[in-house]
Amino acid sequence: MQPGQSTDSAHILLVDDDTSLLKLLGMRLESRGFQVTTAESGREALGLMVDSVPDLVLSDLRMDEMDGLALFHELQRRVPGLPVIILTAHGSIPEAVNATRQGVFSFLTKPIDRDELFDAIDEALAQAPSPRGEGGELWRSKIITRSPQMERILEQAYMVAASDVSVLVTGPSGTGKELLANAMHQASPRADKPFVAINCGALPEQLLESELFGHARGAFTGAVTQHEGLFLAADGGTLFLDEIGDMPLTLQVKLLRALQERQIRPLGSTQSVPIDVRIISATHRDLDRAMHEGDFREDLYYRLNVVNLRLPPLKERAEDVPLLAKHMVAQVAARHKPFVKGFSPDALNLLAASAWPGNVRQLVNVVEQCVALTSTPMIPEALVSQALVAEENALPSFSEARAGFERSYLVKVLKITEGNVTQAARIAGRNRTDFYKLLSRHDLDPGTFKTGANAL
Repeated sequence: MQPGQSTDSAHILLVDDDTSLLKLLGMRLESRGFQVTTAESGREALGLMVDSVPDLVLSDLRMDEMDGLALFHELQRRVPGLPVIILTAHGSIPEAVNATRQGVFSFLTKPIDRDELFDAIDEALAQAPSPRGEGGELWRSKIITRSPQMERILEQAYMVAASDVSVLVTGPSGTGKELLANAMHQASPRADKPFVAINCGALPEQLLESELFGHARGAFTGAVTQHEGLFLAADGGTLFLDEIGDMPLTLQVKLLRALQERQIRPLGSTQSVPIDVRIISATHRDLDRAMHEGDFREDLYYRLNVVNLRLPPLKERAEDVPLLAKHMVAQVAARHKPFVKGFSPDALNLLAASAWPGNVRQLVNVVEQCVALTSTPMIPEALVSQALVAEENALPSFSEARAGFERSYLVKVLKITEGNVTQAARIAGRNRTDFYKLLSRHDLDPGTFKTGANAL
């Protein structure tokens, strides 16, 4: 359901193998102003989902071949967060408890009370996150949110997805930049073509160049066959350049040329190859600062940053934490421990109150730890607390560890030389200009290391 859409105009998929009840309920819902699609089985309902995703599903529990709960689980796999209300003439307290623990929004017994039904529908539509974009498309179905801030970003993403403009996605590590890039690809006219992603900071320069542009046979030692590269692999589709801020300057020049000329030249080749790709890039670094320090080309920056979308850290969208945790625990439990149904209320409160410096990626780790260690259907608060402490003591990423070492090294050298940049740069084996860039990157002022500086 789109922002601002009335719940009365929402699209409801009604599933029941009782054709007479299907017709009666359909008429009742349409009289209220709902758009209604009907299916006489779970399989038929899933087939209808290919063309249009509803805002809500009302399904009978007892059906041949695929019952209501089996349909619910398949719907959650395809469209996470889609609200489902189960109807049954065989209602019982244990069944209701089991269904709601698994994530079913509501459980109503037949004969259906009209007011009770409409109240349940209105509540479900009001609380459910929107799983789709305009036109019933599934482009954003993997992004779980009810945050107004995220909704605004998704609206902007949907608007720019239709064009071929380059988009730069920024924000802290672990906020889901690749997920947003993939969603924009799904909403674009290129959706039926490949979405190809590469982390520009994870490979050494020559290997990164070969991965992006390809290489001819014999281009370098070990190049025993021709390699087409990711630009050609993504031809007609979208190429996502993650951590673009870590790309070496020499490769930035070649990337800029490829974007300007819309053609590439593989390593060791004398022939240029035309390309047709849409570029979405991402970084957690401050590219404005990197550009002004000479670490990132200004012309490439403006070529990539036609539209900028900034993803907020998880602490700025705390209302999404319980929603994400419930979705993640259902996915992890389905693979490893089907008896696990979710988090206790106290555990959810602790999750929502946490700072999440590692953002959504850290939340995934905590949920996986909790599911792995729990012996009860509802994960207790104590287990969440234990997992959070374990995360705090976990090893940092390679990039984080490298940055930490780099800063500690600079501080040590500055202490030894008492803030003399010339001597410090000589010890570090760097020229003064590069050394000043390193100091700026780590917010270090050499003046604070001079003798008597602390006495000022």
